Amino acid sequence: MRDKLFYAICFGFIFGVFLRSFVFVNFYIAVFIGALSLVFFLFFTLISKNKWGVIACMFFVFFILGILRFSYSDTKSPEFFESKVGTNVSLTGIIIDEPDIRENNQKLNIKVKEEKDQTEILVTTGLWDEFKYGDEVKIVGELQKPENFTTDTGKEFDYVNYLRKDRILYVMNYSKVETISSGHGFWLRDVLFKIKNKFLEKINYAVSPPESTLLGGLILGERSSFETDLRQKFIDTGTIHIIALSGYNVTIVAEWFMKLFAFLPQNIGIGAGIFAVILFVLMSGANSTAIRAGIMAILVLIARATGRNYDVARALILAGIIMILFNSFIFRYDVSFQLSFIATVAVIFLTPRIEKYFMWVPKKFGLRDIVSVTFSAYIFVLPFILYKMGNLSLVALPANILILPFIPLTMLLGFLTGFFGLFSYFLSIPFGLLSTVLLKYELGVIDVLSNFSFASFSVPNFPLVLTIVIYTYFIYFLFWENIKKFFFHIE
Repeated sequence: MRDKLFYAICFGFIFGVFLRSFVFVNFYIAVFIGALSLVFFLFFTLISKNKWGVIACMFFVFFILGILRFSYSDTKSPEFFESKVGTNVSLTGIIIDEPDIRENNQKLNIKVKEEKDQTEILVTTGLWDEFKYGDEVKIVGELQKPENFTTDTGKEFDYVNYLRKDRILYVMNYSKVETISSGHGFWLRDVLFKIKNKFLEKINYAVSPPESTLLGGLILGERSSFETDLRQKFIDTGTIHIIALSGYNVTIVAEWFMKLFAFLPQNIGIGAGIFAVILFVLMSGANSTAIRAGIMAILVLIARATGRNYDVARALILAGIIMILFNSFIFRYDVSFQLSFIATVAVIFLTPRIEKYFMWVPKKFGLRDIVSVTFSAYIFVLPFILYKMGNLSLVALPANILILPFIPLTMLLGFLTGFFGLFSYFLSIPFGLLSTVLLKYELGVIDVLSNFSFASFSVPNFPLVLTIVIYTYFIYFLFWENIKKFFFHIE
């Protein structure tokens, strides 16, 4: 009964958020249905004693709460800034995130307060000035609303809601930005960003580009310095995940710590892995993407270390609920969250089912585990990638199998390069040289495979109906027994 109530509450809330993200629901109608559900809940609990009635009422109560949570976030745009759209403005605000430095420009997320309204603006400016998290700046330029655009694969990218999930409602392109003062950010994030930048600086001393660029992506998810051509090669070979701040990267770090402490009791090994995750998240700046990746990695770590997959399933759902509570837009509009969640489900539930088909792969260097995990994750996320992004890589599996066995050692050597570089450049050189050898190999594999004419191609109109059918089958394959138990066995 408790398990059924748990799933009814969680899925009721999730479905409520999901429905409201597509359809407007009148506030008073939602409150009326919620109140009616509570009345029936009391009836089934105190008078009728009908357990299915209790479960159904709880589902509808939290379904309404999900609707109300999204409605609360879906507020109107601030009047002051709406009245200034399309005009040249002069505003003052605080940079609330680390600057995103690209090849030809840099993007600043700036919180601005004018009169009674406040908002966040994504400002694009040149590379000639240096800005930091916590700087107070003056912005001069045209205030605009973001617009959706079509990607190279022919897909329309919902740029408006992509920014909106991060509370960014306006953009200012190629604006004049002038620093007024510094030190206005949260002190802990400021310290973390400084540590991260110093760490990357020491890596760059010992490792030359483009190897240093890849190493920064592997260890800290640093992608801003990637050239467009190199980034496209990662996309074409289905290896972009290794330079993204994903649960996969964090899990690798954690598993290395577990292996180092394998001679100790299991609980200490898991604790060491969790410590590694926390360290990784902190070093990357502890932004929302890193925190989500850390949560997913910890859950995968516990599941694979203890074998208690379905206990971890509840924790995974609860983690998703907590994330959606903090930001209800991520469930529909944050592709990173969606991919991370889908891949985590694959690693926890699909990998144990298909491991038997990879007995022919040697266990040496963890190769069998890497192949089965890579295959399950790739197969599970592929329909979603085709629908959302329209990009199909035919070399993704061989690319990942050739590269992933070397990623843990590369990350370890890269970490040691940066760590010893903090104390002495000469101490970091041996680790930097070893890192460079592995990085050259990994970049070489990506370069060779991306040059095949059949490496990848676009699928611009992968149908939503087919995507739903595929995932319905996945759910049936993995969870049908549990679904039957839920509906046909009640204590």
